[in-house]
Amino acid sequence: MDYLSHNIAVNLNRIRKAKGMSLDVVAEQTGVSKSILAQIERGDSNPTIGTLGKITSGLRIEFDDLIKSQPRDTFLVKVENTVPTKEMPGQYKVWTCFPIEDNNLVEIYRIDIEPSQSYVSGSHGEKTREYISVREGELLIELKDAAYRVTTEDVFRFESDREHRYVNDTDRRVSFMTFFVAY
Repeated sequence: MDYLSHNIAVNLNRIRKAKGMSLDVVAEQTGVSKSILAQIERGDSNPTIGTLGKITSGLRIEFDDLIKSQPRDTFLVKVENTVPTKEMPGQYKVWTCFPIEDNNLVEIYRIDIEPSQSYVSGSHGEKTREYISVREGELLIELKDAAYRVTTEDVFRFESDREHRYVNDTDRRVSFMTFFVAY
């Protein structure tokens, strides 16, 4: 389940219970079937914008109330239990571990790139730094004016306000964490 579906599931359940409503009552108020509501709360369904509109209207809540992350002191992301945010089979997978919406300052991704493959990333906007830590393998980062090889023994930082390319020019998969910090 991706982070947005997770937020919707948790928030819908929390809001419904805070209002003292059963699924039957929510279904009556929103025009969304009880079975669909139950699937959404379990995280088994990706509701359409139309369905979310019915829910927010029927419960008299803001759309943001359904999608926002709940503040937590701790949160464990098990990447193997999440769906990649981007994927090109046989080339790369990208997982959003912590989206920028959580705190508006830091965004964290895990990226795996298969041997002899690459992943091009656009600009992340002005005043954004990217920090990279390689979990396994070796990564070549190509910037406009230079290229840098990063291993498991290194940590790399650069201004990510321009297009850049992550390259795996080795014969084994590279896996790394990338942290975007707005300043």
